Amino acid sequence: MNVAIIPARGGSKRIPRKNVKEFCGKPMIAWSIEAALKSDCFDKVVVSTDDPEIAEVALKFGAEVPFIRPSSLSDDFTSTTPVIKHAVEALSAALNETSLVCCLYATAPFVTPEDLKRGLEKLVTSGSDFAFSVTSYAFPIQRAIRINSEDRIEMVNPEHFNTRSQDLAEAWHDAGQFYWGTTAAWLGERVIFGLGSSPVILPRHRVQDIDTPEDWLRGELLFKALQS
Repeated sequence: MNVAIIPARGGSKRIPRKNVKEFCGKPMIAWSIEAALKSDCFDKVVVSTDDPEIAEVALKFGAEVPFIRPSSLSDDFTSTTPVIKHAVEALSAALNETSLVCCLYATAPFVTPEDLKRGLEKLVTSGSDFAFSVTSYAFPIQRAIRINSEDRIEMVNPEHFNTRSQDLAEAWHDAGQFYWGTTAAWLGERVIFGLGSSPVILPRHRVQDIDTPEDWLRGELLFKALQS
């Protein structure tokens, strides 16, 4: 059995109620639910939430809410892995079987059914613990600069001042959309950013963190541009 678990707590601070706030005509979480359902990868699409309104919206768009997440896993300091572990344990108790689990973020309107399918295929064929979405940095991170306490510029890696960009290794970062994993990997809380994981590469123009009001505005503009 393959299950999508969408973590969506109610206490977002920087963008209040962002999981159900309207994004390009639908509640934000609806985009993730619909992509999961259209992918045909999942026997169940489950939302893990502590919030009645989020649960109601999730049910309206076709997800299941078979349990309410405890408050101890709904604060500002709880990471994703314990939340998914809790959901897997809750589902396993009811179903006695959960083969592959995909953590799909509620704030991932750019996720596509095709990418979810590629993630599943990558996990199965690679034999990895996890397969998750990544994208490349637009600028060589080895040539990053910082502003010091005296309001002056310093290179983070000054030894690369004269290194040509094309001679620097390409760097990648988490795209913040989905994380396919085996049940054993989630239950064992294994490291996601490590040698046990495989990448599912996304183009940069379909990756946008949505953590601040500025991110939200840029995300809507980008989403509308892609739709047109």
